[in-house]
Formats: sequence, C-alpha cells, structure tokens
Amino acid sequence: MKLILANPRGFCAGVNMAIEALETAITVFGTPLYVYHEIVHNRPIVERFTAKGVVFVDSLAEVPDGRTVLFSAHGVSPAIRAEAVARNLRAIDATCPLVTKVHLEAIRYAKEGYTIVLVGHEGHDEVIGTMGEAPAHMVLVEDANDVAALTLPADVKLAVLTQTTLSVDETRGVIAALKAKYPQLHSPGKDDICYATQNRQEAVREIVPEADVVVVLGSQNSSNSNRLAEIARQNGRAAYLIDRVSELRDEWFRPTDTVLLTAGASAPEEHVLDCANRLIDRFGATVEHRSVREEHVSFPLPKELRVLKPTRPDSA
Repeated sequence: MKLILANPRGFCAGVNMAIEALETAITVFGTPLYVYHEIVHNRPIVERFTAKGVVFVDSLAEVPDGRTVLFSAHGVSPAIRAEAVARNLRAIDATCPLVTKVHLEAIRYAKEGYTIVLVGHEGHDEVIGTMGEAPAHMVLVEDANDVAALTLPADVKLAVLTQTTLSVDETRGVIAALKAKYPQLHSPGKDDICYATQNRQEAVREIVPEADVVVVLGSQNSSNSNRLAEIARQNGRAAYLIDRVSELRDEWFRPTDTVLLTAGASAPEEHVLDCANRLIDRFGATVEHRSVREEHVSFPLPKELRVLKPTRPDSA
C-alpha cells in the first residue's frame, strides 16, 4: 500500500484563531463558558471543550445573564449581537475574518439597493449569520435548479455572494447559471470561497487520479470536509469521511491500494496521523508527503481578548 498525505490539509487560520480564542477565554474567564453553536464543525473538538466545562448552545436564552459567550467561527447575525448586549453578556467574537468579509459585502450591497443572491446551504450556521445582515434584501440558492426557479424581475439590480466553504466547481456552475439568467449580475472583485477551502480542494483534485481510495478527516456537518469527499467521488474514487481512527475500516482497503489521506479545515492533525499510523501498522503502507500549495496565513485573536482583562472568573 502507498499512502499519500495531501498538503495543505486540516486546520485553517480561522479555525486556529477560534480554537485559540476559546482556550484563552477559558484561561481568562474560567468555566462554565458558553459558545453559541459549535466553535467549529468538528465533533472531537466539541467533545474536548465540553469536557473542559464549555457549554455549547443553540440559543442565547440558554446563557445566564451576565455570563461569557463566544460566537463561533461561522459568524452570527446582528440580531444575536443585539440580544447579547441586551442580556448583558460578555461577548467574544471569534468569527473568521473571511466570513466577516462576506457580511460586510452583504451590508454594502444592501445599502446600495441590490437584491443579493447568496449561494449556500440552507440551515448552515454561516448562511444564517450572513442572511441576518440584510434579510429583506437576500435570497438563498443552493444549485442551478434554484436559480431556474427564481422569479426576480429581469432587470433587477442583483449581486451574488457565496458561503465560504463551498466547492469551487459548485459555485462556478451556480454563478454561471445566475449570469445567464441575469446578465447584469454583480459580484465582488474577489471570490468569497476561502483560501483554505480552495487549497484543500485543489490538492485533492490534483492527487486523486493517482488514488484508489480517499479518506477525509472531518465531521459530517462540516461543509468543506464534505466537499473534499465529493470531489473524490466525482472522480470515480471511493471516499470516506470520518472523525477519528476508530471509524476506519480495514475492508475499505486492499494491500495494493494507493490511499489519499486529507482533512477538512476544522479537523485536528492528530486524527490524520492516527489514521496514517493505522494504515502503516495494518498494511505496511509506505508514506509520501505531497505538497500542492503552501499556506502562511494567520489571524489575530478577537479584539475582546486582546483588550479585556478579567475582573473575576465566571462561577457556577
């Protein structure tokens, strides 16, 4: 067996920042500490922080007045921010700056009188937060069929934004359909798909012709991790999306296979290495590290953690 470890893989700058922010907040303010939605879409990370006393909530109503709440990397709507202020919550905003960029674009387009088509997956935390910036100006589409069903006026002043974690190919097709139907469509000067999403997809796309099987580390609710598995399947390869080594199955592999191993942007490297070691132990796999692109991106901690000093730890 040959094992190819794709690079780049795993944590992106936004995930690194969000996790560091939560760890810092625990140190500074103590626990219980509340996080609005999952800090990132990765089950092992959520489990690790839950064991430390972090409480993940789907509504701010679950957070006692005056406590500390951290907003996840996916971003939140203005209504959630206002509710936190009204409830006297100490809010720490760990939104990925690339998601914030999309929020600011939505605000700008709405102020300029555009109707905004957001390409994304209904119910995704990032989509909910982005649409909350200008709900009266936005419509959501997931695919070309949704575009065909749009009944906007032919001459509507129209702009498009995208969820940052989608497939590059997927958004290209939807935007092409939008432009064909609404030639006046305006889009930002730079693609909204985040650099990490693009790089991880490019790595899989480049290497997958050599592979028989693809293993992606990432959770089922991780959009960018799902896209990596989809790319492999679109290329006719068996692909498995798993959280950890205990989910790996020997029957997926033959001793002569070439296996491509990668990870979504919220998957910890330790689980990649656990899977690699399992394949080495079980099949005597030889390992090749394949780098498609280098990444040198980092984001600072949220400003609340850079300027706030603890008055006292939150107490139960």
